[in-house]
Amino acid sequence: MTTRFKKHRHLRGHISAGHGRIGKHRKHPGGCGNAGGQHHHRINFDKYHPGYFGKVGMRNFHLVKKVIKTIDVCKLWSLVSERTRLHYKDRTDKAPVIDVLRAGYSKVTGKGRMLKQPVIVKGRYFSRNAEEKIREAGGVCVL
Repeated sequence: MTTRFKKHRHLRGHISAGHGRIGKHRKHPGGCGNAGGQHHHRINFDKYHPGYFGKVGMRNFHLVKKVIKTIDVCKLWSLVSERTRLHYKDRTDKAPVIDVLRAGYSKVTGKGRMLKQPVIVKGRYFSRNAEEKIREAGGVCVL
C-alpha cells in the first residue's frame, strides 16, 4: 500500500494515534512470544493449548529410526539398462533380475504402470499393489 493511503497519515495531529492515552502503545506489553504461559497468560494456555507444559512417557536416549527407502513399480526398469530390457523383450524362457536392495531400496510400492514384460524383482518388502502388478506382467517377487 502506498504511504499516502495508510491510516497513520489520516491520524496526523491526533496525539495518541488511536492507541489511547492510558494504555499506551508500547512494544511488547505482555512479553515476547510465549512469555507468561505459566503466569499471566495461563488462562489462554490452559483453555486453547491444554497439555502444552509437562512431560509424557519415557525417554529413549539412542532412538534409531528405521528408514525404508521405496521405489515405485513404474521406475523399476530404470535400475536396468535399456540394452538389457531390449535383450529380454522377445525371450520368453528367461527374465532379467532386478535387485532392488543393491540399488539402495528395500521396498517396492505399486505406483504407476508396469511394462508388460516379465521380470524377477528381489526386494525386502512389496506392497500388495506392487506384487499384483509385477505378477500381471508375468514377473515374480523374491523376498
